[in-house]
Formats: sequence, C-alpha cells, structure tokens
Amino acid sequence: MAEVVGSIPIRAYHAFATRSEGVNIGCVNMVFAGNGVRKFSDEVMVMRVLGAFAAALLLSITAGCAPTPGVGTVTVATTASTPEQTSQYQIGPGDHLQVFVYESPALSVTDIPVRPDGRLSLPLVPDLEVTGKTPTQLSAEISDRLKQYIKDPNVSVIVHSFNGTFERQIRVIGEAAQPMAMPYSDHMTVLDVMIAAKGLTKYAAGNSAVIVRRNGNQQTSIKVHLSDLLKDGDVSQNIEMLPGDTLIIPQSYF
Repeated sequence: MAEVVGSIPIRAYHAFATRSEGVNIGCVNMVFAGNGVRKFSDEVMVMRVLGAFAAALLLSITAGCAPTPGVGTVTVATTASTPEQTSQYQIGPGDHLQVFVYESPALSVTDIPVRPDGRLSLPLVPDLEVTGKTPTQLSAEISDRLKQYIKDPNVSVIVHSFNGTFERQIRVIGEAAQPMAMPYSDHMTVLDVMIAAKGLTKYAAGNSAVIVRRNGNQQTSIKVHLSDLLKDGDVSQNIEMLPGDTLIIPQSYF
C-alpha cells in the first residue's frame, strides 16, 4: 500500500512539490498538514534560502574582484615612437652643384661652384641666392623661376662637394696636424674631427683641449682630454660635436 501524506499519495506529493518550487512553495504549508509535509517544506525553504545566500555571496565576490577605474589599477598610455629627425644639408659657399633640368640639356649644368657671396648663375636664372637652402628647396626655386620659359620644369639639384654654411662648419685650430674647417655631419664626434685633422702634433697639449660652443650670444667651453682619447682609448672623451663648434688644441710648454 502506498504511503499517504494527508489524503495524497507521497509520490503525487513529491511531483506537486517539485512543480510548485520556485512559484509559491509556501502554499505547501497551507495545503498539506502533518509532520512529514512540514518537515519536507522546511527543508525546501532552507535550501532556497541557502541558494539565495550563495548567489548573493558569489555576486559580491565577483564585483569585488572586478577592477575599479582609478583604484589599484595602472593605465599605460603608449605613443608611437617617432624616429629622430636629422637636419638636412644646407648649401654653402664653395659647394659644387649639378643642376639637371629634365629634357632641357641647354638649361642643365654639370658642375657649378657656389660663389663666396653665396650666389650662383644658371642659364635663364642669374644671381640666384643659394646659401642656407637645402637641395630640395633650391630645386623648387629654380623650377619656379623657369616656369616663365618652359612648361612644368622638373629640376634636380645634386651636391658634389660639401662645405656647408659657415655657421654650421666645425673648425679645428691650434696643434692639430692639419687645422681646418669641415662641414658638420649628424652625430659627428671629436674622434671624427681628429681623424679628419690627421691627429695631434708632437707639441700638442692634448688633455688641455677645449671645445668652444656658441648658443646665440652665449659661449660655453667644454674641456676634452684628447690625449686620453687618442692614445689610451678613453671613449668617455669622445664628445659629440654640434654645428658651429670650434676645437682649440693648445701647445704644450714642455
């Protein structure tokens, strides 16, 4: 004989209780009587309360683990590195240029020097000021001047020998084997300058040399131990030069 809860078989009760869970489980206590029914419904209520508590606890833990902007977080901003821009060569007196005008050989010049006054003369373009201009700038200016004579001139300027503008030249004076002025090159160092100047004379006080650097109206003297650099290989003395620097090498008294 089937076990009965109240007037309903226990299997039917379980099926009813299962369908009722989550809708209105409290009705079980009102509809059914008896210790068995009360015990079962109490267990169901406890399980529901524990489930709700566990869900709330999990939600709070999840919220606590999520990063909060500005609290305990580090925002890293990245920017694309931009390559270092190098200064373009500026034409100076004494430079030798080749000027090529496309499909106009009569207007092209294979080798023309820049005069001491910083000018040069080309066919149809006389007395053109070129000092301080880059080859690209000079090409554009010559092309603009030729437009009144030919249609859409295409001009290229090539520098064959380099001196550069006076204010950008590097000068070596004193007890260098070959005192000279030389065009500045990007990232030129004292060692590069001494190689071009053929080293020191036997009377040079290499460790007393100075680099005179001008910045507007200000002048700075930088001591450099040339003997330590050239003879002992002390690369800490291989100072980078800047345009317009003058390296002065005094004479030794002994």
